[in-house]
Amino acid sequence: MQTTLLLLLPVLGPTLAWIPVEDWESGNVTSSVGDSGQCVCQVYLPDTVFPADRMQRMREVSRDLIQEVEIQKKNISSSEIKLEADLGELQKLHDRVSILGSDAKDYIKLDFELLRIELREFESLVSQLKDAFNSPSPMFDTLYSEIRNMSLIVNQLESYDKNNLEMIRIEFAKLQRKLEECQDQEVVKPDIGNCNHTGIMSIGKPMVAHLNSHLQTGYTYGGWGKDSKPAKGFESMYFYSGFINFVTHQFYFFADYKDMLLMKPYRFLGMSTAYRGTGNNYIVHGNTIYYQRYSPFSMGRFNLTSNKYGSRVIPASVDFSYSFSERQNMDFAADETGLWVMYASDESKGNIVIAKVNEKDFDIENVWNTTAFKPMTSNAFMACGVMYATRPVDGNTEEIYYAFDTKSGEEKHLNIRFQKFQEHFSSLDYNPTDQLLYMYNNGYYVAYRVKFNME
Repeated sequence: MQTTLLLLLPVLGPTLAWIPVEDWESGNVTSSVGDSGQCVCQVYLPDTVFPADRMQRMREVSRDLIQEVEIQKKNISSSEIKLEADLGELQKLHDRVSILGSDAKDYIKLDFELLRIELREFESLVSQLKDAFNSPSPMFDTLYSEIRNMSLIVNQLESYDKNNLEMIRIEFAKLQRKLEECQDQEVVKPDIGNCNHTGIMSIGKPMVAHLNSHLQTGYTYGGWGKDSKPAKGFESMYFYSGFINFVTHQFYFFADYKDMLLMKPYRFLGMSTAYRGTGNNYIVHGNTIYYQRYSPFSMGRFNLTSNKYGSRVIPASVDFSYSFSERQNMDFAADETGLWVMYASDESKGNIVIAKVNEKDFDIENVWNTTAFKPMTSNAFMACGVMYATRPVDGNTEEIYYAFDTKSGEEKHLNIRFQKFQEHFSSLDYNPTDQLLYMYNNGYYVAYRVKFNME
């Protein structure tokens, strides 16, 4: 039996794609069984359509006015100096209107009162320009009308931002729980923590896909997920860290998935400048962040309980990274058997080296050399002591092409394909507590269910 999700949404731009289902407690959400016996989940959200067309019209009118002013001012001599100054102010106001864009994410943090003030200034400026021209113009009448309409739109936007968008995110959090309930009814629950299988058989469909907690598409580097060895009471905790560059210095922690969707962290960590990281390839394991420290180039960790830093230099090279992201020289991973770090060295000539990390001493216990060339690999992760490496098939498809078993020392060439939300991604980590893969896909959260071969 397959799970089917039907979701009716207002126009929100690229904020969401594949939507998981969490819970159904509101009248806007219903569930039923389809003709083929599949679980059908429906959510009806308000059809408030974002007034992007009127915002675009506002920009066009203001641009046309500027062009007319340029033409008309050549015929005016006494007011030329004043018009030049007024034109400059008009251009500034036009620029402020133009930055609003057409996607909902551009409006989320607007100062609406400031926008109202600017509109009043705009109206006053138009009046002054009309007096200076001393001649009727349909352009001025049109602009007056557009300004009044914009004042109404601002009120709509403010209501949209504070009410509708928050409500939508709450509904998405509810949908996540419901989808998990549907899946639990039709899929045999995985044997969490057990490695009685012969390896990964397949990767499921993307279960989650929505924009990061900054709500900014520019935050293309980062990671998200759960603690792979959570402390008691923190089993539902999620973490997120996203950046516009390779520097690692901020982490957000959420009590559960719903709080992450609603952007309500219970803790924020700003890392000390001396201990900042790079590469955006980190995990949280045992209430500790493991990351690649920038200077000196080394393994780094920060214990969230003791608030203490630690580091250890290993023979990793700064010259070899994954194909999708620079400076991912050390890639931390955790599975049912413990903590790992994967890297390439000058000695390995760019091939990935797997190292088992002693958590207590924060040192390397053992290493295994593979034949997976890191610059040709998108990312890698560990599951039950086996390293799985991926590479792109096309812009929408990734495949696990290589596996190395640290228990037997054997390697395999595989062809296990799965879908991507967008082409590039900066992290891919397996979590043994729920047997999910967590991907940070070019600024979006994505998760996959891992299915193992039990034969």
